[in-house]
Amino acid sequence: MQRTLLVFMLALIPGVAGAHVKWFEAYEVAAAPVPISTTLSLPYFWIGLGLVLSFFLVTTLLERQPLGQVVTKGLNTIAAPLRHRADAFLLAVLFAFFVALFAVGGTYLTPDLKTEAGWVPWAQLVIALLVPARRTRPVAAAAIVLLWFVTLRDYDLFHLFDYLALGLGLAGYLLLSGFPEGAWQERRFAVLRWGIALALMWSSLEKFMYPQWFLPLLEERPYLAFGIPFGPYTTMAGVAEFTLGFGLLWTPLVRRLSALALFALMFAAVYPFGRVDMIGHASILAALLVVIADPGGSTALEVAPRTRWATPLVPVGLAVALALSMGSYFTLHQAIYAPDRASLAILRAGTERIAQGGAAPGGFWRGAEHYHGSGHGSAAPQAASSAAMQDAMEQMHGAMNRIRVTGDLDRDFVALMVPHHEGALAMARLYLESGKDPQLRQLAEQIVHGQESEVDTMRSWNMGGSQQR
Repeated sequence: MQRTLLVFMLALIPGVAGAHVKWFEAYEVAAAPVPISTTLSLPYFWIGLGLVLSFFLVTTLLERQPLGQVVTKGLNTIAAPLRHRADAFLLAVLFAFFVALFAVGGTYLTPDLKTEAGWVPWAQLVIALLVPARRTRPVAAAAIVLLWFVTLRDYDLFHLFDYLALGLGLAGYLLLSGFPEGAWQERRFAVLRWGIALALMWSSLEKFMYPQWFLPLLEERPYLAFGIPFGPYTTMAGVAEFTLGFGLLWTPLVRRLSALALFALMFAAVYPFGRVDMIGHASILAALLVVIADPGGSTALEVAPRTRWATPLVPVGLAVALALSMGSYFTLHQAIYAPDRASLAILRAGTERIAQGGAAPGGFWRGAEHYHGSGHGSAAPQAASSAAMQDAMEQMHGAMNRIRVTGDLDRDFVALMVPHHEGALAMARLYLESGKDPQLRQLAEQIVHGQESEVDTMRSWNMGGSQQR
């Protein structure tokens, strides 16, 4: 239990949970997600869920007690300057955010939505100039929504769901902050908080549905996992992000502590991931600070009642949120992409046009252009993965050729088998990114699950057993 708690606590500090994997690594939105039943069978999923649930239960119980009131008073004291200047702070950050997008250029609203359209950076500069004045903020809000719709020309709708709630939250805040004082204007911070919460909850599902996307990131920066096996670490990171996002919708102390944890997690990720992460998460970081300051007061649009019922309703609310989120994610993906029952296949028409000859607005990964969100007709993802598998094979042979046998059969067996298995693991993970054949995908998953544990066993023997000889 102590090891499990350590895994979960380490998942809350900088790592894959704090960085948006689509900004840094290859991925394929059209690939088949891991079934929900597989996620529900993972012990670390339930252990992580139980730990966060315990935290929420304890917090709601103490919230109305003297200890909870002391914590609340402390947060109020620390955040008082921001609490009284929340609008000025948010507007300054949003202005700087859109100016940064203009300066960097080549993206719609976020780092991974690449574009070659020269007018897009200028449109984002115009949004920045519309933000400061109260009367023009509703125009800025409409421009954000319009730009999101324009992005549908180049990217699948399912891909853009990642940014829908966030975009609507920012647009909603700007729209309501431009209203005269009254009931609608008072809800501007709550609308922004809901947008951030839903965006985090939706994006966290990628860690359950596509854990293979995060493996290259962890392999490039293994220190992020603190020596924890990548599978359990990714699962716990997904649980942390989803549950803390849900916490933003609960009672005042729960949402403020959840925002504090999320801010620490995301801000700490800026150092290892750099400027891209800072720019991409700037609006979320600013919104989380405002949630901690809690300027909304009684207009917070909370899900939970501020009574003793807030505690027993925590597991109910979390279960409903998980069921709706995971069910919606999987069902929508199947309806858009599944070859045998893609009833909403028309929603990927934009990327199919690109695949038939247009310029794919993807990023670059391992030297090969990799289209983010292509339809089944595009061969680019598979070609990139095939080239990467060839690289993995060559690295495996190079690692084995550098080993000099000692004559000790036990030692030599382990020394040669570890890089052999690691090469097989790398190739299996690459196939899972874009491979379509069900039998081969099942085989690749078996290779990952089986040989990962075998590599751990051999490394343990090499560190421990060999020393006893």
